[in-house]
Amino acid sequence: MPKPARKTPSLAAIENRRAALRSELAALDQQAREAHEAARDAGRDTLLAALERVRISAMGKADARAIARAIATHDAGAITQKLSELEPSSAA
Repeated sequence: MPKPARKTPSLAAIENRRAALRSELAALDQQAREAHEAARDAGRDTLLAALERVRISAMGKADARAIARAIATHDAGAITQKLSELEPSSAA
C-alpha cells in the first residue's frame, strides 16, 4: 500500500517555528554570555581566600590595580610561572 503524501507545512507555521527558534537561540546566547562571565571570574574566591592567609606589605592603588589587571589579562598559570622565576631575594 502506498504511503500517504506528507502534509506540507504552511508558510505561517514555518514563520512561527522560525520565530520560536530565534527566541530560543537568543535565550541560549544569553545563557552562554552568563556562563562566560562566570567562568572569567571563577578564581576570585580562591584568590581572595589565599590573600587572607598571607601578609602583604603596603602598596599604592596603582600597584594594586596593575596586579589586578595582570591577573585579569593573563592566564593564572603564566603569572604563577613568572612569579616562580623570581629570586627569593628580589621578592622582598
